[in-house]
Amino acid sequence: MIRVLLADDQVLVRAGFRALLDAQPDIEVTGEAADGEQAVTLVRELAPDLVLMDIRMPVVDGLDATRRITSDAALEGVRVVMLTTFELDEYVFEAIRSGASGFLVKDTEPDELVRAVRAVVDGDALLSPGVTRRLIEEFAARSKEPTGLAGLSELTEREREVMALVGIGLSNEEIARRLVVSPLTAKTHVSRTMVKLGARDRAQLVVLAYESGLVRPGWLG
Repeated sequence: MIRVLLADDQVLVRAGFRALLDAQPDIEVTGEAADGEQAVTLVRELAPDLVLMDIRMPVVDGLDATRRITSDAALEGVRVVMLTTFELDEYVFEAIRSGASGFLVKDTEPDELVRAVRAVVDGDALLSPGVTRRLIEEFAARSKEPTGLAGLSELTEREREVMALVGIGLSNEEIARRLVVSPLTAKTHVSRTMVKLGARDRAQLVVLAYESGLVRPGWLG
């Protein structure tokens, strides 16, 4: 059973998400928070698998709450997906940098929300379909010049290649087709690369690919 915590200051948003998720046989909503402070407290108390976290909330916003959760070693297994009203929210890139596993716009189709919850808990990054590359490039282009990344020299040539493909938004299946290997082999390369670089999840690997200069804004493979 996938345990989800909802954090949003809008009661109707939480109610809608709860009704949808609780209707799934493998998902249950274990708690609700109306602000970031409550969210952090409940995450420590309930240890959910996933938090659906609104970016803009009173008391403590979703960005700060995400930092607190992802920096707590005791909460290493908790994944955070940001909820936003706009696809190119100015805080999304920073949220992913801070450890969020991705984001969803609030008007996401119900089936996509359910799929997203399962995907993130299964270890995949979630950067709303159709906007992944646009989003990352938009903010990577505004960030500082690429700098040397500790651990990059430890990657094999194939692992660098795989990291670059992750960076432009390809899934394991797409990477497998591009490199003519099995999806399992692609997944293994991705996992090893994450371990070597100390990336919390696939979303952070995307950010590292840009920050290291391995992938440059404007390159879509």
